[in-house]
Amino acid sequence: MAAHSSLTMVGRDTELAEAIAVLDDAVSAAETGSSRRAVLLSGDAGVGKTRLLRALRDHALGTGWQVLAGHCLDFGDSALPYLPFSEVLGRLDASHPELVEAVAAVHPALRRLQPGRRTRVVGDDSSDEHSRGADRGDTLVAVHALLEAAATEAPVLLVVEDLHWADQSTRDMLGFLFTRAFERPVAIVASYRSDDLHRRHPLRRQVAEWSRLPQVGRLGLGPLREEAVRALVGELAPAGLDERSVARIVERAEGNAFFVEELVASGSCADGDVPGDLADLLLVRLDRLSEEARHVVRVASVAGRRVTHDLLAATADVPVDRLDAGIRQAVEMNVLEVGGHLYSFRHALLGEAIYDDLLPGERVRLHARYVAALSSGEARGTSAELARHARRANDLDRAVTAGIEAGDEAMAVGGPDEAADHYQQALELLEDRERVARLGIDHAKLVVRAANALITGGNAVRAGQLVAARLAQLPPDASDVDRCRLMVSHAEVLAMTETELDPVEISARALALAPEGDSPLRAKALAAHARILGSYRRERQEEAETLLTEALALAERLALPELASDIVTTLSGLRVQAAAGTEQDALRRALESAVDSAVRAGAFQAEIRGRWLLGRSYQDSGDWEQAARWFRSAMALGEQAGLVWAPFSIEARWQLTRISYLLGDWDDVVALVEGVDGLSGPPVPRGVIEPARLAVLAARGEDVLDRLRALRGLWEDEGGIAVYSAGVEIEFHGDRGRASPAIAVYDDVVEVLGRIWGEFFGGRIRLAASTLAAIARAMGRASAAERQALVAHADRLLGDGETVLAAIRERGGSWGPEGRMWSARLVAEHHRVRWLAGAGAGAGAGAAVVDDGDGTDRREELLAAWQTALDSTVKVGDIPQLVRVRAAYSQILRLIGDPARARDEADQARALAESLRAPLLVADLDHAPARTASATGHSGGAALTARELEILALVAEGRSNGEIGKQLFISTKTVSVHVSNILGKLGAAGRTEAAAIARRDALL
Repeated sequence: MAAHSSLTMVGRDTELAEAIAVLDDAVSAAETGSSRRAVLLSGDAGVGKTRLLRALRDHALGTGWQVLAGHCLDFGDSALPYLPFSEVLGRLDASHPELVEAVAAVHPALRRLQPGRRTRVVGDDSSDEHSRGADRGDTLVAVHALLEAAATEAPVLLVVEDLHWADQSTRDMLGFLFTRAFERPVAIVASYRSDDLHRRHPLRRQVAEWSRLPQVGRLGLGPLREEAVRALVGELAPAGLDERSVARIVERAEGNAFFVEELVASGSCADGDVPGDLADLLLVRLDRLSEEARHVVRVASVAGRRVTHDLLAATADVPVDRLDAGIRQAVEMNVLEVGGHLYSFRHALLGEAIYDDLLPGERVRLHARYVAALSSGEARGTSAELARHARRANDLDRAVTAGIEAGDEAMAVGGPDEAADHYQQALELLEDRERVARLGIDHAKLVVRAANALITGGNAVRAGQLVAARLAQLPPDASDVDRCRLMVSHAEVLAMTETELDPVEISARALALAPEGDSPLRAKALAAHARILGSYRRERQEEAETLLTEALALAERLALPELASDIVTTLSGLRVQAAAGTEQDALRRALESAVDSAVRAGAFQAEIRGRWLLGRSYQDSGDWEQAARWFRSAMALGEQAGLVWAPFSIEARWQLTRISYLLGDWDDVVALVEGVDGLSGPPVPRGVIEPARLAVLAARGEDVLDRLRALRGLWEDEGGIAVYSAGVEIEFHGDRGRASPAIAVYDDVVEVLGRIWGEFFGGRIRLAASTLAAIARAMGRASAAERQALVAHADRLLGDGETVLAAIRERGGSWGPEGRMWSARLVAEHHRVRWLAGAGAGAGAGAAVVDDGDGTDRREELLAAWQTALDSTVKVGDIPQLVRVRAAYSQILRLIGDPARARDEADQARALAESLRAPLLVADLDHAPARTASATGHSGGAALTARELEILALVAEGRSNGEIGKQLFISTKTVSVHVSNILGKLGAAGRTEAAAIARRDALL
């Protein structure tokens, strides 16, 4: 009797109900746009995910839903982008060809995913640079539109199985679909093996990010309970098994439904008869197959989970009648399943066990048969499949050429991550110089192609490593052309990443090696050197413009419209940066014209860079509205192309988070970062936008310290992450009154950035000012000795900031409104620290804590510094810093005896903090001494005056009379008189008792 599976699902009623609920949620989501409409189904291999999905499918079909299923396959390192969606498209094309054609007419990118378009055609060499650069965004939008269109006829349930084998592009597609609303009911269920998600598995982090989306739910399948296992055994063996055999099955299967089926199907469950090794257990079923059937499934296992009939027939090497007989028995015995023209293993574990059971030589020979069938055209398949089989057949020459083809195909459908993988695998095999010569492959071009794919996918750091490694390996007799091509690429990557190397020097050396005359490579080298020179050597702008003019003429002569458009954008951007006033406005209009020209030329890089340059120009001038407009347009362009992590696309999002944070639109900050939570991306691009969200969460009271510390691992790779995450970490400690950790963060980040950017980087002034603010907020709880140490730190920080500002002015660097705001804040915070400590305001490093100078002068300097800080912050419009400045200024005004102005500043600070939902920013105000008449009395004596309340607050902090006098600019004797009056009014025997009474009666 053939081994069988249970037709009844056992022990999963609760989980099935949860899965069915997503269908109702999808209907609600289409109406309101707010409900959950996707589920991630996880569980160990064999636990019952597929069976649950079949039950969900049956329910959906029974209630009028369409079910579209796609499967991910284990292609190893030869991933095929968007494979499950090609399968879905193929099914829809077969059942609703008119619908697919209608969508493809509006979204031509859809045709790139049609199964027939993705197979290799022997002799076809039609790929070119344009096909390799296809926009991924078009593909994402096209699939979304296809599902939306399909849902017009009936609600759609999209099922994607075996997500643990998914390629990067498939994961990105799911992330896109999870985060984009549908107007009609579309539910998504994606399954994966949880036991396959090792620590470095790319899906592991992706699932964590998806799980944070409100649209996505999680459903985990655990082992079946014992009663469910027994019920399943009863379904599988209606005649019944003895209790001993059932007990052994329960013990050995450990709740895994597939193992239960295999144990029952093996035909013997007595002690000693059940194999102990899982692979042996899975292979028991093969013992009951005929020789023909065993041969067929062994050949099929080499293909992976699925194989087409034509490919199996071409590689099995048996007569047709024996092939058909073998397939038929394998299907009847539930080893293979039939789906259209495909055969698949009933369970992936079974196929893997059969493949692992092959002898090494047998595997190589079978892979070689697949190579022969795919190469000759006897059977159709993808270049990725051919590359995989060629590598495993040790046909390494073929693996190289097929891998390059697979990379080109991946770029053609907008899969830069998969393309980079294919190119890099080919490059590994090209370490053999004889192979390079034999195949006639331009090694340098392939390296640059791989680097460009990595950059497009957002992994510029890896691109730089790849190019640098190849440059180091170049033989002494390498051609100038190869060296030039690699050095141009290297310089461009270095300009995108943090490095101690000089990109200007490298691009200059590349230009010196460029061929003379009308050469595309020379045009690219000229443009790259000029762009880098203009960015790194502002004083040599005229030279950069001359080089760009030469490059533009050359590009136009050679009919290179995209390069020409890119050069025009660079030239316009350089001129805008150097101009001011009405001249800058005119040059901005010229840069806008360059962007329009890039749009007409289809020059994506020139367009997105032009939009970013315009945003940056307005940002430097403090015109936040225009800056946000252009950054948002650049970000939208990157999203449309499906390249959210690419240069200028992610940088535009980064600058937008900064602007929205500054303007107090904190919900937009969180939305901008959450907008890519569902997409996997390299750590550096993701890290540059994360600090803004953490700043919002920290100010709203969340403990984000561990997440901030996790970003430290990226400081060396991207200084922007260092300077902004460190700033958030400093403010996190400052808002909680912790000065020492804030100082330590400052020292740590300065050490790192000093090596990367040099010690005189502008952001150091902001970091120093924020650290001074943290010190000021900690002064009230510090002892006299601690205050003296904190003052020394404050003096050092002021000196750091002043040195940096002097260096910037000396080299003629621009210092815009935001920089001037932080410079003023630096001085003001230093005055506050020394004033709170009782030291002379404005004293330099090494000054004594005690100062007998003119208190009135020091008071006026303090107030003037804070008025300047307030005015500059108002001018910039930095809402979070305005809250901090007003709160600090209020404290100062209150303590020097100006309660009316103090109350006004405090009220404004509180109102702003309330709008940000960030009460932590004004926590000091809530703990300040009472300022109103109602709070100036107590049950045990006469009312205290405003001055006495101020002194009482300082007494409660442990300050001496001398320290109080210096802080309030009055004599020590006057303080002594006030303290005596306070003790008398409160009926206190001493200072400690006075402080206790004040706290008891809410006077503090």
